[in-house]
This record gives sequence, structure tokens and C-alpha cells, in this order.
Amino acid sequence: MIHNMRLNDEPFQLIKNGIKTIELRLNDQKRQLLNVGDIIVFENRITLERQKVEVLNLYKYNNFEELYRHFDKSILGYSSNAKANSKDMEKYYSLEEQEKYGVIGIEVQVIN
Repeated sequence: MIHNMRLNDEPFQLIKNGIKTIELRLNDQKRQLLNVGDIIVFENRITLERQKVEVLNLYKYNNFEELYRHFDKSILGYSSNAKANSKDMEKYYSLEEQEKYGVIGIEVQVIN
């Protein structure tokens, strides 16, 4: 199955370059349709460039705080000198939404 998702420029570039391999999302109805082996077409919100990735694994947690404890910050999109903080995700998804749906880490690999 093919899924379409939009990304801001920075995470798009990190995924495109193979640096960020875990995309973080709310596990809402749309993400609950994801399966290992599916294709995601990410669209850059700024340039409208598209990048295909294959879903390698799905990691489900109650909230981003739990998810952040299980992964190195670099594969989540943080630079080596940045402080990784699960609260960063609250600008996208409220604590209420996280409690309602849970969250998902989507492990991806760039494909052509």
C-alpha cells in the first residue's frame, strides 16, 4: 500500500539523506493503516519535492516520552549537539491526542 505524508523541510532533508530513519507521528486512524513493507511518499511542504521510503518497522508507544527513551536521538532527527526532548513533539500533537491515540515511530528506508 502507498501512503502520502507531508514533512517540513528539515526532517524531509534528513530522511532523504538517510540520517533520520524514524519518523514520529500520532498513531491516529491514518497511521493505523501502515504496515511493514508499505511505501510512504513524503512531500516537502516547502519545495513540494517527493521522496519514497519503505516502512521497515513500526514502534508503538503510549506517548513520545516513552518512544524517546528507546531510540538514539540522531535517528529521530536531532543533531549530535542538540538536546532531544519529547516535549518538542507537543507543538505538533497535544498530550490529549497522545493519550487518545498513542504514538508511532515509523522506521523507514529511502528507495528510488
